Amino acid sequence: MAKEKKTKKKFTKKLLHKYRMVVLNEDTFEERFSFRLTRLNVFVAVGLSVIFLILATTILIAFTPLREYIPGYSSAQLKEKAANLAYTSDSLQTVLRLNDQYLNSIKNALTGELDLDQLNRDSILSQPITDVEYEEINRIKADSLLREEVAQEDKYNILPTATDNINFSLFPPVKGSISESYNIKDKHYAVDIVTTRNSPIKSVADGRVIFAEWTAGTGYVILIEHSYGLISVYKHNASLTKSQGDMVRGGEVIATAGNTGELTTGPHLHFELWNEGNPVDPSEYIDFN
Repeated sequence: MAKEKKTKKKFTKKLLHKYRMVVLNEDTFEERFSFRLTRLNVFVAVGLSVIFLILATTILIAFTPLREYIPGYSSAQLKEKAANLAYTSDSLQTVLRLNDQYLNSIKNALTGELDLDQLNRDSILSQPITDVEYEEINRIKADSLLREEVAQEDKYNILPTATDNINFSLFPPVKGSISESYNIKDKHYAVDIVTTRNSPIKSVADGRVIFAEWTAGTGYVILIEHSYGLISVYKHNASLTKSQGDMVRGGEVIATAGNTGELTTGPHLHFELWNEGNPVDPSEYIDFN
């Protein structure tokens, strides 16, 4: 025990033993200034300095823009841009999915995979319920037959009213004789127009190109969406002058006639008209001669 006490006293004495640090002028040996130090003071000063440097460095990194220069940290502006880009990409993915569904429905309609008997462009609108009394009218067979006949005629009418017919007209996409007419029973929803190779193919009306690609069966194909739910289709082209998303005017050249694709027998234009998902006979609305 005595030895331990002596050792502790010696250690304490060493810590508290005073030293003097003097700064002298080398030429004149004049004393400039001096410090009285102990080992304990030196240890405390060094420790406090290290703690202060650590705290200052932490504050600079956490609360100043200097943290952007450290690997693994990003700026607030960069995070905001990344979040905006993530929202934008998610919205674009939603739009792309909707466009894919739209194009797939058009392709199915054009290839005849849809059952035309089940297609119906009318929608049932929910009407508010009122307390108005009404008298039930018995339906007769003649009235039902008339309603069905009018619905079938309106199904293949591309213009809603007679007034629209004055302001809306269709240009012939190309002049020529019809080699194969429209035949819904054989699922030939088009007219084949014989023409010379590289003849200009024109848009039948103002619209927007919704499809312009190469297909194995029908070669270069271009689809244009017009007003009143009308879509025009041009197949077996030699080349296309418009791309998907382009806006075109009626009578503007969109392609050149050709003989591309596996399902062709010579230079001609395979032309289709679709109204609200239903095929219509183009020869009833356009004079190709």
